[in-house]
Amino acid sequence: MKYFYTLTIVGISISCFGQPRTLDQYIQLAKENNAPLKGIQNQILANQLDSQILRATTKTQLNFLSNDLYAPIIRGWGYDQAITNIAQVSALVQATKNYISKESLAAQYRAIALQSQALRDSIRLSIKDLVRTITDQYITAYGDQLTMDYSNELYNLLKKEEDALKKLAQASVIKQTEFLAFTITMQQQELTYLQSKIQFNTDYLTLNYLAGIVDTTISRLEEPKLQDSIPHDFYSSAFYQKYVTDSLRIMNERRLIRYTYRPTIGALADAGYNSSMQITPYKNFGYSFGVNIKMPLYDAHQKQMKYRKLDLEERIRLINKNFFINQYNQQVGLLTIQLHGTDELFQKISQQVDYAKTLILAYEKLLETSDAKITDFVTAITNYLNAQNTFRQNLISRLKIMSQLNYWNQ
Repeated sequence: MKYFYTLTIVGISISCFGQPRTLDQYIQLAKENNAPLKGIQNQILANQLDSQILRATTKTQLNFLSNDLYAPIIRGWGYDQAITNIAQVSALVQATKNYISKESLAAQYRAIALQSQALRDSIRLSIKDLVRTITDQYITAYGDQLTMDYSNELYNLLKKEEDALKKLAQASVIKQTEFLAFTITMQQQELTYLQSKIQFNTDYLTLNYLAGIVDTTISRLEEPKLQDSIPHDFYSSAFYQKYVTDSLRIMNERRLIRYTYRPTIGALADAGYNSSMQITPYKNFGYSFGVNIKMPLYDAHQKQMKYRKLDLEERIRLINKNFFINQYNQQVGLLTIQLHGTDELFQKISQQVDYAKTLILAYEKLLETSDAKITDFVTAITNYLNAQNTFRQNLISRLKIMSQLNYWNQ
C-alpha cells in the first residue's frame, strides 16, 4: 500500500510539469523579490534626502521666540528685582544664517555621496552573492533533473524487455531465476527513479524558496547557459570598487576634520516685543542684529588623534585589499585549472556512454533470440548507468565551476 501511495504522489508530480523555466528568469525574480536589496535602495533614497536637508540648512532659518515671566514680590518677599525685573514678556521673530565655506560644504556633500556609493557597492556585491546562490541551486536542481531523466530512461528500457523475457521464461528458454533477477533489477531501477524524482522536487521547491517564488507547481528546468569566456580583470570588478570607495571616504573625512577647525561665522536678527513691563511697556517694540564667531583654539590634541585614527583605517584598508587580491587571483587560477581538467574528461566520458549504450542495444537483439544471458544484459545496463552518472557529475561540476568564475569575474 505504501509503495502504491509513492507511485501516486510521483505520478501527480509528473503531471504538474509546466513551462520550462530558465536560469535568467529565476535570477530576475530573485532580484525583484529580495527584501535586503530593496532596503539598501531605500537607504540610497534616504541619503538623497540628507543631501537636500544639508542644502536647506544653508538657507536663512526663521523662528518664533517667546519668553513670558512674572516674579511678584509680596510684603518684601520674592526674587531680587534686579535679577528678574519682576516681569519679562517677549515675542520675537528671529532670523539666523550660518555661513559655511564652499570647500566645507562640498566636503559634506561629498560625504553623503560616498555613503550612497558605498551602498551601491553593497548592492552590487549583494546581487553577486544572490546570483551565485540562485545559480548554484539551479544547477543542483538541474542535475537532479538529469538524474531523474536517466533513471526513467533505464527503467523504460527494462520495462520494454519485461514482456519478451517473461514469455521466454514461460517457455523455459531462460531460467526462471534469471527472469526473477531481471525483475528485481527493474524494480530497483523504478525505485531509483522515484527517489530521484522526489529529490528533484525538493531541490526545485528550494530554488523557488530562495528566489522568493510562492509556487509549489513543479516545472522542468532548461539547461543553464553560463558564459564560458569570462574576462579576468579584478580592477574593474565590484570587489575592487569597494576598496576605492573606502579610500575616497577616508580622504574626504580628512577634509571634514580640517574644515571643522576653521573659524565659523553666523548672523542673526530679530524683531518683535521685549519688555520688563516696568517702564513704558508700550514702547518696547524693536529689533536687534548681530554676528556669532567661533574659532577653535585648543581641543587637547583631538585633531591629531582623529588623523591618526584615519591613518590606521587606511593601513587596514590596504592590508585587506592586498590580501583579497592574492586570494582572488589564487581562487580564479584554481577554478581555471579545474575547468580545463573537467573539459578534458568530457570526450572520454562521452565515448564511454556511447559504447555502453551501443552494447545495450546489441544485447536487446540477442535477448530476442535468447543468445545472451540476462545477467550480461543487466551488467551492460549497470555500466551504462554508471557512465551516465559520471557524465552528469562532470557536467554539473563544470557548471558549478563556471558559476564560481562568473561570481569572481563578472
